[in-house]
Formats: sequence, C-alpha cells, structure tokens
Amino acid sequence: MKTYTRRDFLKRTAGATALGMAAPELLGAEGSAEALQMAVARWKGAKPEDEPKVEEIAEKLTRNALTALGGMKRFVSRGDVVWIKPNMSWDRKPELAANCNPAVIAALVRLCLEAGAKKVKVGDNTVTPARYAYANSGIAKAAKEAGAEVVYLDNSRFREMNLKGERVKTLPVYPEIVESDLVINVAVPKHHVLSKATLCMKNYMGVVRSPHRRSFHQDIPTCLADLTRFMKPRLSVIDGIRTLIAHGPSGGNPKDVRMKPTVAAGVDIVALDAFGAELLGVKPSEIRTIVKGEEAGLGKMDYRSLRLKELALS
Repeated sequence: MKTYTRRDFLKRTAGATALGMAAPELLGAEGSAEALQMAVARWKGAKPEDEPKVEEIAEKLTRNALTALGGMKRFVSRGDVVWIKPNMSWDRKPELAANCNPAVIAALVRLCLEAGAKKVKVGDNTVTPARYAYANSGIAKAAKEAGAEVVYLDNSRFREMNLKGERVKTLPVYPEIVESDLVINVAVPKHHVLSKATLCMKNYMGVVRSPHRRSFHQDIPTCLADLTRFMKPRLSVIDGIRTLIAHGPSGGNPKDVRMKPTVAAGVDIVALDAFGAELLGVKPSEIRTIVKGEEAGLGKMDYRSLRLKELALS
C-alpha cells in the first residue's frame, strides 16, 4: 500500500518555519510582520444564568478573539475548504464540558464562511458512537445551522500516511481532513487520566483511525509531537467556556466543571496548550506533551513572550 505524506495534500506548505507553520500565516491581513500570535478573550460580566446566555457569550468571545488575531481572512482565502476539528468525542451534553461548546464551533463556521470559504466541514473520530456524540454534544446541530457540512468519519476511508516522526513513522489518517485548505483545531481544556490534560495537540488524535490511537499511550508526548508536526498547525483555538478539571476526558459529573468563559486563538499550538493548562490550574511545565512540543520546535511554552493581546468583555 502506498503511504502518503501531509505534503502530498497541503497546498500551502512552502516556506515552512521551524514552528511548522507556513510563512503567510505569521502575517496579518495587511501582511505585517508584527501580527499577533495569540489573542485571549475573557468574559468579565455576570455569570450566565442559562444556556442561551452561555451561547451568546461564547459567540462574542470567539468573534472578538479572532478579530484581535487579525480576522479569519488572515487564514481563509476565498474558495477555501476548511475543516473544523473540535473535541466532539463523547456522548455528553454541553454543560458537562467533555466536548467543545457548540456555540464556539458555530461562530467559527460563520467566520470562515464570512471570510469567503467555499465549504466548512466539521467532524471528529469519536470514542463513543458518533451518532450519539454528534447529537448530544449539540455540535452537529449548531454547526449545520451555521452553514457547515457535518461529516461522519468513515472508518474504511482512512489512509496510511507517512509521518516520518521520531516514534510514529506511518499512521492511518482521514484524508478529507488533510486535503482541506485549513484545519482549525478547537480543544476544550480537560483533565486526562494518562496525559494529565487534553488540549490542542492531543485533539489531533481525532484525525487517526481508532484502533491505532491506542499505541500513543506508550509514549503520548512523543507521539503527539510527531502527529502535530505532520498536521502543520496554522490556527488553534482553546474553548474555555467551560473546563473539565477532574475525571476526564469523558467527565459526567457537573461538580467537575468550572465556568469562567474564555476563548483563546493563535498560531502557536504549544502556547495555546500552555494557556489551556493554566485554565485547568496546572503548570504547563507539568504537562509532558507541552514540554515535548517545545523541545520539538513546535512552539513556545511561555505564551506571554509572544505577541499577545488580552481582552476583557462584558
């Protein structure tokens, strides 16, 4: 069987930097070399009293974070096909924070279409049956209503691809994801019993065929660094509307959920993961995946050293 590389499918990998991102993505809409690398939008108003209010806040935070980063047109060109890869793996309601908040995903879909995307696809290789995870997470409905094509990943369509990683050499990856012009990685910060935290780098496991993901548990940090390098992240988003601080990654107990609505977006996936770790109350240096990501040249753990903008909204 022929193995394919990420480069076989990507259209925009020329001039890749040491961070694994194409040079144009380091520039803003006007081509300024001083474009922000990360933007954080925090809700400082009253605690939302019901789910419609949570959705309203999530939309506002997402739009403001992306606007501060330079706008979605910084990443999306007219006619692009975009794949939004959320945490959508569990048969849980949004209130339990096992999956991304549906309003964050819907806002990203709309932003991509407004920027000129020809098509926006949303999908994940779920752990629980997709028909339940997609429905009960609320993401499928919200994404579809926002104009996205919701994709159920067909296990027979995964294709062996050449990662050439330190530990992972080849892996069956869903081709429709890597063929997209842009993959937006959206992760909800969650506790994880093995890796201590589920964040953006770990979220890429949803592009891999299910049985093969188990091999990552032998050395999660190195395997995730290999997969992240292959995916060449250009835009990552931390959905901190709710965080799951215990009994992750699936959760199930409302007592384990913390709500301090926050959305962060950026071009440095290691920095985004470091920020997400802090939302969980964990030092980034304690997360081996984050440490390995920096060692592998995928980004910087010290996100405060980046060109960063923080917004307080109410």
